[in-house]
Amino acid sequence: MRVTGKRIGRTASGARRGAGYLSPMHSPMPANRPSPKSPPSLRARLTALDLRVFEFAADAHWPGAERILPRLSRSANHGVLWFAVGGALAVSGSPRARRAAVRGVASLALASATINTLGKRSVRRERPALDPVPLVRRLKRQPFTTSFPSGHSASAAAFATGVALESRGLGAVVAPVAFSVAASRVYTGAHFPADVLAGAALGAGAAFAVRGLVPTRDQLPSPGRPLVDDVPALPGGEGLVMVVNEKAGTPERMRALREALPLAEFVSCTGDELEPELEKAAARARALGISGGDGSVNTAARVALRHDLPLAVLPGGTLNHFAYDLGVEDTGDLVRAVESGDAVAVDVGRFASGHGSGIFLNTLSLGAYPELVRERRRWSGRIGGRLADVVAAVHVLRRDHPLSIELHGERRPLWLLFAGNCTYRRMGLTAGRRANLADGLLDVRTVDGGRLPGVRLLAAALAGPLSRSPFHAATRLTRLRVDGVTPGTPLAFDGEVAACGGELRVDKAHEALRVYRPYTLR
Repeated sequence: MRVTGKRIGRTASGARRGAGYLSPMHSPMPANRPSPKSPPSLRARLTALDLRVFEFAADAHWPGAERILPRLSRSANHGVLWFAVGGALAVSGSPRARRAAVRGVASLALASATINTLGKRSVRRERPALDPVPLVRRLKRQPFTTSFPSGHSASAAAFATGVALESRGLGAVVAPVAFSVAASRVYTGAHFPADVLAGAALGAGAAFAVRGLVPTRDQLPSPGRPLVDDVPALPGGEGLVMVVNEKAGTPERMRALREALPLAEFVSCTGDELEPELEKAAARARALGISGGDGSVNTAARVALRHDLPLAVLPGGTLNHFAYDLGVEDTGDLVRAVESGDAVAVDVGRFASGHGSGIFLNTLSLGAYPELVRERRRWSGRIGGRLADVVAAVHVLRRDHPLSIELHGERRPLWLLFAGNCTYRRMGLTAGRRANLADGLLDVRTVDGGRLPGVRLLAAALAGPLSRSPFHAATRLTRLRVDGVTPGTPLAFDGEVAACGGELRVDKAHEALRVYRPYTLR
């Protein structure tokens, strides 16, 4: 039978409608009156808008974009572009740039994992039709995954946001590249604009999630307390005598410091001449400066304490824990502090044993770490520093007998005794640095002797302050006494190694050293 008239369909409630359908509240409509249509849903309107913007971008002519954007889009495949940028930042020599690179890559990794596990599988949107896109713009290999959200945009936004959270200046450099990568996904026809916006939002969110786990530098509290009256401001560096350890200093950084502080006096010397030159400099200086690693800073701190002078520290060695915890990472940090007279008072750790006494600004230890430092020095001249670290670690972990000492009146076998000048805190999931350099406390940790020293030391490294386990214990003290130490046992402090006598006494000089530090961190 042939049916004529209106096409038969169904209403929203599922009832048949057609030529004979009667509304429950109205009489039949005249034949010449069109049937009413419900307004499009919000999703339909957004989809239509998304399509119109995509077609507008396809029709637009962007000068120079046809040669640049498709290549830029391909270079960002699998994050290759961002890993390259992160590598360049990491080898730049700037601690801030290294942190920015690590944060950017970590944010990218989290964004990519979220996109691939949840995003692409939750919304299975088809890729745009390429008819409106000129052939010259199209990618040589079209993506085969679903379109929503854009993985390239998520990676770009995650990396750029992560870098910017650590360094606004570097973020401003990376942001235009990230924006161009995101725009290239629409320009080449790989994604709709909504895919790109959603991906970028997800990437930025991943960067903020990483910051929630590992705070950025500007989120950390100021170490120590600012001193306003006790430390002189030195415009142009006038009155500052900076002693440079030639074996540890960075020439580029020193040139920048000389240009920024033209009135300062600079003295270069080798490690053996360091303390005599510091003594001479202290006799004529309003402030004593040191450029070098932790060992050089320790020597300068002793001289500054003897002469009651403020200390200016520029990191330049292999290890710069004190300077970095202080908040001085590069020339700009030190220049701002010296010229404005901003400084903090920090604690100084003190130790005495049968073979002498000394100070430490970072850590003091007996057991595995001094052995590691000594073995590394033994091998580094022959095979290089990196390989020497591995050889030294293997040697230390193969030791048959732990250290035997008397601690708190009890004879104990230990693989490691560690005393930190102030508390070493965690920042999220990572082993932290010190947030306060004037808390008056010693962070004391021990790793008990026994089998599997590698496992025990690793458990101690992963454990937080004040944690306790069968292998590891940590506590906070104001003074420490260790007896029964075998004479000649290596004692490490601030990267240096000395011999320990039969007993060891450790305490603190609270807020004894004044050190220049910018009042606000960048």
